[in-house]
Amino acid sequence: METSWNFELVTLAVLVVVLLIDVVRNSRNPRYPKTASCIFWVIVYATAAALFGLVVFWQYGHITALEFYSGWLTEYSLSIDNLCVFVVILAKFKVHVHLQKEALGVGILVALVLRGIFITLGGLVIEKFTWVFYFFGVSLLYTAVKLLVKNDGEIKYEESKLVKFLYEKLPITNEYDGSKVVVINNKKRVFTPLLVVFVSLGITTDLLFAFDSIPAIFGFTRDPFIVFTSNVFALMGLQQLYFILGNLIEKLQYFPLGLAIVLAFAGIKLLFEALNGSGVVIPEIHTLPSLMVILITISLTTVASSVIKLQKDSIKLAKTESVGEVLMQEVDSNG
Repeated sequence: METSWNFELVTLAVLVVVLLIDVVRNSRNPRYPKTASCIFWVIVYATAAALFGLVVFWQYGHITALEFYSGWLTEYSLSIDNLCVFVVILAKFKVHVHLQKEALGVGILVALVLRGIFITLGGLVIEKFTWVFYFFGVSLLYTAVKLLVKNDGEIKYEESKLVKFLYEKLPITNEYDGSKVVVINNKKRVFTPLLVVFVSLGITTDLLFAFDSIPAIFGFTRDPFIVFTSNVFALMGLQQLYFILGNLIEKLQYFPLGLAIVLAFAGIKLLFEALNGSGVVIPEIHTLPSLMVILITISLTTVASSVIKLQKDSIKLAKTESVGEVLMQEVDSNG
């Protein structure tokens, strides 16, 4: 079914405006977000994405709709992994909760801009150089291996070279001054730690995740409209999701494993497409099986993380209770 450019441009414009309103509204709200409210808005945006997939089905057909769902789930998974890193960074720099919302807003907006740039460049490169699929495929496999190697159940913050450079070259204080990035201290202009937070979240972390997210989405679709919309939907509700993840991050121990499997699958799919395009006959991985792989992998690793975390907590509790009983017995015997 033919769809006009007007429909696509208006749709993208509306989605971006909704995302911007959500980010700005949450950033300027002085109240600490309630968990129930955060869960509500996460469900609202996830439902909106699911309903938008039906719109895509109506406009483009079932194949494109499945591509949207595959792309959105993959990008959303990457966004969750990105948020887990955000949690660690903001805790590392001891950012106050009110500043956290502003920092998150900056991180999300930078992510939107970077993904838009990389999607545009990626689309142009793919049109002219089909061999780039080999590069994208190998890049995703490399990222998947890194996730597997580093999956020790703990997300760590590694100070980037850019952050080290800032500390070496710029006068940076140890204290925050509201949302100010630059303040006057002893008649000298100095930077607050908020500058380092913005750089850590936006320029370094978002940039690295953009390098992973764009090859991943092109592993499931080459339609620029589907790529853009799946990315915008993946960024919706992230501020609310952040405050939910703050309490659940320890229960997502095996989530990076699931993400690694999805990225590896996308990389293999890209390599298969590149080989088929070069004349090598290899079975094609269709869209519906791709979607099933993503759903099953993310679901299983998320459930496994929760179950194993509960088992570990139960074992620790049992050990604590047994130690307490032994101590009580020793006290009784000494008494």
